[in-house]
Amino acid sequence: MRKKYIVRLSAGQRQELNQLVNSGQASARKLTRARILLKADAHGDGWSDARIAGALDVARVTVERIRLRFAAGGVAGATERCPQPPRPEARVLDGAGEAKLTALACSAPPEGRERWTLQLLADRMVQLKYVDGVSADTVGRVLKKATSSRG
Repeated sequence: MRKKYIVRLSAGQRQELNQLVNSGQASARKLTRARILLKADAHGDGWSDARIAGALDVARVTVERIRLRFAAGGVAGATERCPQPPRPEARVLDGAGEAKLTALACSAPPEGRERWTLQLLADRMVQLKYVDGVSADTVGRVLKKATSSRG
């Protein structure tokens, strides 16, 4: 099968990768990626993806992904770690917020309603300015954790 992303290393890139592999001072993941590039180099060994995967004990898909990353970002793009996506913010409801929610859920429902719904509770928490915004799913999770007796 014809490769979509061919790795062609310059002499400088090849020397840089050989130095990296021979020094052994980088992370194991980075060293493996460097070895993949060296074996996949069309000017050098030019091994197939399956052969590289077998020799380096990685999946064939990993070899394909490293080829793609090399084509997109060069040696640094293929060997360095990808930045992690931003983490979600801290909890919306802390202990005090959970207590206010539980108290609100135990209070009388709004006029014209027989009982509280999760969306009504979420909307009322925002109306009372306990939180800037909260979803009905969060309200449900908090109330599920709380052990309450309905009398």
